[in-house]
Amino acid sequence: MLKMKSLAATALMVALTAPAWATSVALSTNAADAGYGQWNMFSVSELDAQSFGVEWIANANTLSPGFGSPLSFTFTIGAGQVGTFTVVDAVFAGDTFSVTNAGSALGNTSAVAATTYDSAPNIGLDFSGALANPAFSRGVFMLGAGSYSITGALVQSVTFEIEPSVFAPLNTTVGAVNLTVSPVPEPSVYALLLAGLGLMGTMARRKRS
Repeated sequence: MLKMKSLAATALMVALTAPAWATSVALSTNAADAGYGQWNMFSVSELDAQSFGVEWIANANTLSPGFGSPLSFTFTIGAGQVGTFTVVDAVFAGDTFSVTNAGSALGNTSAVAATTYDSAPNIGLDFSGALANPAFSRGVFMLGAGSYSITGALVQSVTFEIEPSVFAPLNTTVGAVNLTVSPVPEPSVYALLLAGLGLMGTMARRKRS
């Protein structure tokens, strides 16, 4: 009997100390790939998150072992290339996110007005529409060559009224990311750009004179 109790206690300890499931989504950096540059959705939900937190989570299938697990987006940008990584909030406007790479902060998405569930603009899952609408928070991060594992978390949430004039954060939303990659401009391109700007400045000064 004592041995059985010991085995049960050991099994419980193993279960409690086992690493949490995590989900990684690989983003393509090859323009020839079908999924290149497309929106990749993430969710935030205190109720569904395995940690009961507000980090980005995988939320596609409740039967999946990865349901509610922390979600990261991974990719590698090659030498001589620069990546544009875009994050946007969707559904109800009013949420903002912190964005990190391998645990180091990249920054936050843009500040937007705090809203309530009843009053917030609702755009559904139209991520391109949300990106074009200033009511929705977004972030655009320029990334150099290297390997990335990007995660995020909710900073500001849409609220809801729990009793008259008393509001609590909803802590549930959906957003998306996309990645595009382009060659780093050659120094000659920068030189032409600077020359063009200088010429425009000279013409403007002559016009004023």
